[in-house]
Amino acid sequence: MDELTGIGKTDRERMAAVIRGTKGTVSVGEAARILNVASTDASKMLSRWSKKGWVSRVRQGLYVYVPLESRTADVPLEDPWLIAERLFSPCYIGGWSAAEYFDLTEQIFSTIMVMTVQKPRDRKPAIKGTAFMLRTISEKAMFGLKPVWRGQVKSLVSDPARTILDMLAVPGLGGGIRSLKEMFANYLRSEKSDLDLLVEYADRLNNGAVFKRLGFLLEKTAPEQAPAIAQCRQRLTTGNTRLDPALNNTRLVTRWRLWVPENWKEAAGD
Repeated sequence: MDELTGIGKTDRERMAAVIRGTKGTVSVGEAARILNVASTDASKMLSRWSKKGWVSRVRQGLYVYVPLESRTADVPLEDPWLIAERLFSPCYIGGWSAAEYFDLTEQIFSTIMVMTVQKPRDRKPAIKGTAFMLRTISEKAMFGLKPVWRGQVKSLVSDPARTILDMLAVPGLGGGIRSLKEMFANYLRSEKSDLDLLVEYADRLNNGAVFKRLGFLLEKTAPEQAPAIAQCRQRLTTGNTRLDPALNNTRLVTRWRLWVPENWKEAAGD
């Protein structure tokens, strides 16, 4: 654990310049550009500041500032979204993290869900005590996103319809089908609900499993949404899909070509 120690006048002036020229994080390259020094010198400078407890290393070559009121540099990330944008861009906050942001769930998820175009080796990194879960998507899947300002940094988060869509495509992104069912019901009751947009997004994503799960869940939670249910029926693809790959799906709901757990079969009335 690094204890905060004093900083000289020159370092203080340099740090002030770096803080003014960056937005919450600073890389070696940014420090070199702002201070007009060589990258090697900037690297040594940031390393020295880190040892003194004025900045904290996130990853190789990337640092965050330590709050003035902190007694130690061993502090958790002040804003994980900012770090996600910096490390995993092009990306957006999605799944259960987006559902939390839009009040679609009361559950508290400690892991930050990040959808990224990158193909990282470590898909479950832990950075300064914050756990991230990364899922790779294609560049053409970067749609249905809402810009959100986090301090001076603009992050992207999936809008409510895209959030539901991603979890329909991969139920694990919402913590499983039971959590997704609750989030979907909250979505339908909210001012954010837009089934036409959700179907439009699903067409764009071109994932047949989405319409099977969406139609099935609509029949269970909102049977009055007959037009949307009919749209899902019209878009059914061949083959059978599992409602939630993480569960024991033993019964087939034939009209939705969907394998479901035993206790979901009876409720489906098929």
